Amino acid sequence: MLKNILLVGIGGGLGSIFRYFIGLMITNKHFPYATITVNVVGSFFIGVIMAILAKQTHNVEHWYLIITTGFLGGFTTFSAFSWNTFQLMQQQQYAASFLYIGLTFFLTLIAVSIGFFIFK
Repeated sequence: MLKNILLVGIGGGLGSIFRYFIGLMITNKHFPYATITVNVVGSFFIGVIMAILAKQTHNVEHWYLIITTGFLGGFTTFSAFSWNTFQLMQQQQYAASFLYIGLTFFLTLIAVSIGFFIFK
């Protein structure tokens, strides 16, 4: 259990550092290009990593924890959202996937707004 926590922490720390560097390299006060960049790149890589890990026959939990939960989780949580949506669509649960997309978008936007205005 402690090993898993350390793997997630190491990966998450590295992912956060990479996200910070991308934010430094891509700055724009009028549109969040850096955020879109990390969300798209993170979503792409979670697809790649999950495809590779799915082909493995031996225990890959440590790689999953450090790369997907850790690194990509620190880099962008949007990758997990994209993966969950993709899985629902793969299972032909289209209504559930669109509900998930809509709820995620609106509820997180509402949560950001409430949090901002409460602590403003």
